[in-house]
Amino acid sequence: MGFFSKLFGNETKEENSMANDKLNIGIILGSTRQGRVSPQVGEWVKRIADKRGDANYEIVDIKDFDLPFLGTTDGSEPGLGRWNEKLSSLDGFVFIVQEYNHSITGALKNALDCAREAWNNKSAGIVSYGSTGGARAAEHLRGICGELLIADVRVHPTLSLFTDFENGTDFKPQELHLNNVNAMLDQVLAWGGALKTLR
Repeated sequence: MGFFSKLFGNETKEENSMANDKLNIGIILGSTRQGRVSPQVGEWVKRIADKRGDANYEIVDIKDFDLPFLGTTDGSEPGLGRWNEKLSSLDGFVFIVQEYNHSITGALKNALDCAREAWNNKSAGIVSYGSTGGARAAEHLRGICGELLIADVRVHPTLSLFTDFENGTDFKPQELHLNNVNAMLDQVLAWGGALKTLR
């Protein structure tokens, strides 16, 4: 009996160790406006990701941090500290990106600028949406990622307001996006694991 208890205990420790070894990936909602659809897209990505069981995935909503506009305060707001702590706890990101005026939202740009080292040497995937699939916003985000030492991966699911949303508000993704999301997550985890050795 003691042998089996000991054996079971060791297996439990190993399982806990394996769980702790999993990467922590934040799914960052890039919009804060009223009536936004990014929570629907983020939850869809998380459902796909959670079924994989290969990392710890969580929704990170920048709206929850009440970030001030960069440069307008002395930097002592608690939201700034919480934001940097949250980013520091993550090994990689999936950005849910909306296209506004051919670029990312002001809220996302501000959130990116409100941290520095917490972004460094981590991987990121981009899921974008808009009238052209959010492609132009995603390309702008890639340049910002490079400056922040975030390695953005190649596979990039693009969602159309015309074919993946009903009435522009109800998210009904086409089945074809599933393979792209999984391929993107494969790359985020591969790069995220490699980059973790640099931190």
